[in-house]
Amino acid sequence: MRPRKTENRHLPPRMYERSRTRKNGKVWVAYYYRDSTGKDIPLGKDLDLARMKWAELEAKDKPLDLMTMKGVFDRYMRDIVPKKAPRTQKDNKAEMKHLRAGFDTAPIDAITPSLIAQYRDARVAKTRANREIALLSHVFNMAREWGFTDRENPCQGVRKNKEKPRDYYANDVVWAAVYAEAPPELKDAMDLAYLTGQRPADVLAMQKGDVEGAYLLVRQGKTDKRLRILMEVEGQKNSLGELIQRITGRTRHHGGQHFILNKSGKRVSQQMLRNRWDDAREAARLRAIAEAKPDIAEKISQFQFKDIRPKAASEILDIADASLLLGHSEQEITKRVYRRIGAIAKPSK
Repeated sequence: MRPRKTENRHLPPRMYERSRTRKNGKVWVAYYYRDSTGKDIPLGKDLDLARMKWAELEAKDKPLDLMTMKGVFDRYMRDIVPKKAPRTQKDNKAEMKHLRAGFDTAPIDAITPSLIAQYRDARVAKTRANREIALLSHVFNMAREWGFTDRENPCQGVRKNKEKPRDYYANDVVWAAVYAEAPPELKDAMDLAYLTGQRPADVLAMQKGDVEGAYLLVRQGKTDKRLRILMEVEGQKNSLGELIQRITGRTRHHGGQHFILNKSGKRVSQQMLRNRWDDAREAARLRAIAEAKPDIAEKISQFQFKDIRPKAASEILDIADASLLLGHSEQEITKRVYRRIGAIAKPSK
């Protein structure tokens, strides 16, 4: 029997790879099965699916790595996760680490709703468990599309842990205490976050080129939603317009295009923002303790930069306006998660 070509030795017996370079430089690859008559049967361009079709033609079991969740997880991380937003990719990688610990070696057809419920109950981080099960559900949906299994998604119908939205509200005393200890770039970031109601990452991404006429253009990184936030009303700058003018004036001697720059003119990263925030908050907490205000000190210690977004949502009277500014498609999300102070009501008499 003539030995197989070297380039096909990574494939099962009777399976061959063909490739050619197209005019645009991309390499076309496809796989084939050669039966006993010498006829080549197309297996497609996907190696994993080609191996499964090969197993069917050879009347053998699926390759072991494609029968377990490890193979499905590997493909999901390779083909699906890189197409997601950067923050979602980061979250998925952290979630996948826990999922692999629980399911990596399990056969895909052996995963049942009961096993997923056991995983949910065993996780100490209950909210994270919900996110991990949501990711696992999407992994199963993709596995069905890829032909790895034809069973129903076992995540369907599994009860999620009850989640309680964060209800911390930074009042004006807490805000002023941290603001007083903040360096100029942190003050700018706090003001910009409050007036625009945007997430920390989106605030740090804002730059001079985002100003178009009377609007600040925002493209939310998490949802890809676009907003135009007014900077002027009838030709007069509003609070946001005045803030942008102040920031650009303070940083005009630097070449950086972003609004939030440190004293050296470099763009402030998320870690740099976190470090400045932690320092300012701790200084404010110690000052409150020195002034014999333990309750305020405790409140300050709980203040996070991400609480500025719900503070903005809570202090806009019209919930429709708040929902629009935050970029929510439904007002219920704004009301349930981001409105953290009660509505103003009049007494009965």
